[in-house]
Amino acid sequence: MRISRIYQKDEVVDLGPVDLSLIEPLITKYKGKKGNMIPLLQGTQDIYGYLPRTAFEKIAADAGLNLSDMFGVATFYAQFRLKPVGKHIIKVCHGTACHVQNAKEITEALEEALKVKDGETTEDRFYTLESVACLGCCSLAPVMMIADTAYGKLTGNEATKIVKNIRIMESN
Repeated sequence: MRISRIYQKDEVVDLGPVDLSLIEPLITKYKGKKGNMIPLLQGTQDIYGYLPRTAFEKIAADAGLNLSDMFGVATFYAQFRLKPVGKHIIKVCHGTACHVQNAKEITEALEEALKVKDGETTEDRFYTLESVACLGCCSLAPVMMIADTAYGKLTGNEATKIVKNIRIMESN
């Protein structure tokens, strides 16, 4: 089975006012340097968690980059996000070992529990659910990863219990 990237409208989203002064040191650092576009986009995403529209515009104006070129790079590379993600990103492995161990059940159970589809973020921006091609934990199949923690030998029920427990622990 081949996992394909989920393509949604390539639309830059803003959630309201963004403090653009946060990226000024980044722009100063890379302005005029050859090959500065990707480091500028990466740094901006590190600051905001995604690439806000207003940040694109500021970088284009202040660093002298072409807005359409930046958007092209941001939509080409999977590392860049044009929409905000949740505090926790749940990555469900759909590589060969996980696929044959029914990773689909985990994804479906999480979609139902979180009320999102694969690739989406919960309304409260607590979780983002993503299918990935491989997490490199084949002996734990099926596996999901949240932050740096891998959870293996899962069932759909176990996966939903884990995400519910994380939410409970963080609400206390």
